[in-house]
Amino acid sequence: MGFLSVLSTAHKWIAERTAAGDIVIDATAGGGVDTLALAELVGRSGTVYAFDIQQEALDRTSERLAPLAKSGMLPDVRLLLENHARMTEVVDQGAAGEVAAVMFNLGYLPGGDDLAVITEPASTIQALDAALYLLRPGGIVTCVLYPGHPGGAEEAAAVENWAAQLPQTLAQTVIYRQLQRGAAPYLIAAEKRRSK
Repeated sequence: MGFLSVLSTAHKWIAERTAAGDIVIDATAGGGVDTLALAELVGRSGTVYAFDIQQEALDRTSERLAPLAKSGMLPDVRLLLENHARMTEVVDQGAAGEVAAVMFNLGYLPGGDDLAVITEPASTIQALDAALYLLRPGGIVTCVLYPGHPGGAEEAAAVENWAAQLPQTLAQTVIYRQLQRGAAPYLIAAEKRRSK
C-alpha cells in the first residue's frame, strides 16, 4: 500500500479537522491544488482565503476553481495578491480564533515565469505565527517543506526550529518525513491546543 505523500497527508489531517461552513486559509496558493481541496471541504457556506505574491499563481488558482464555480458549489473564495506575512491584517478581524485550518506549501511556483521567486524564512515564520493566532482551538496548520531547491533547506530549518520551540501549552507539533531521502519534501504540522 505504501505511505501517503506529504501533500496527501496534509490534506488528510486538514479534512479530519474541517467541516462545511468553516473558514480556512491557503497561505501559498501556487497552482491552486490546496485552495481547491479547502474549497471542497468547506462547501458553499464556507470561506477560503488564498494568498500569493504572484498574479500568475492566483490566475491558475482561479482556473482550477472554475469547475466548482460552474457547479454552484464554490464557497466565498478570496484570492489575495498579498504576502502571507500580512495574514492578520488581511483576514477579517472576526475570523481571529475561528479559522479551522491553514495550509502552507512552500518553495516556488512550479512551471512559473520566475523560479527565483520563492518563499522566504522571515515572512514564512511571521505567517506561521499569524496562522496560529487565527486558528480556533483544535485547528491545524500544515506546512510542506522543500529542502531540495536553493533556499529551501534554510527555510525548512527555520520552520522546524519554529515548530520545536512552540510552547506545548499553545500547540502540539509533528513531523512527517522520509528518513532515507534528506532532500525530499516533508511535512510539519501544528495543532492548536483546545481550551481547558
